[in-house]
Amino acid sequence: MLSRSVDRRRFLLGLGGLGAAAMMASPAQASLSAPVRTLSLHNLHTGEKISASFWEKGHYIGDSLASFNKVMRDFRSNEVHRIDPRLFDQLFLLQHRLGKQGEIQIISGYRSPATNAMLRSKSSGVAKKSYHMKGQAIDLRLPGIELAHVRNAAKQLAVGGVGYYPGSNFVHLDTGPVRSW
Repeated sequence: MLSRSVDRRRFLLGLGGLGAAAMMASPAQASLSAPVRTLSLHNLHTGEKISASFWEKGHYIGDSLASFNKVMRDFRSNEVHRIDPRLFDQLFLLQHRLGKQGEIQIISGYRSPATNAMLRSKSSGVAKKSYHMKGQAIDLRLPGIELAHVRNAAKQLAVGGVGYYPGSNFVHLDTGPVRSW
């Protein structure tokens, strides 16, 4: 009976240790607890740049998000759409994971349905129901960081979709389910 009690105690202690380990913040989680989150975006098609804090004191900053939405607009139709704030969190986490702050180059942000259809007619790599049309995706580069390294760091975050397009020199991120291609 004593050994059974000791085994149970060890089991429960082990579970407690696992629970404590699970509650410890990973680098990605720790960076989301930062009191201020800032990004620098550069739209390569329009030349527009913005550097702003989009999160302070536990809240998103509406004016900054509106400015980010404008920079990530569909440059072909000039249509601005609300971008999912979780995408900005994802970008912040990615930079933190890479240990590199600085410019995020935007290849594609929001796409209107018309733009997406046009691009789809020219390329098999454009999804019919693209997250770009929902304001939940970005195609990007980080100057000075190898594309494969960006992809690997994004996959390690396990917070959304990650697409790797070395031939076109960009990585796709979205706030959809965790997956990669």
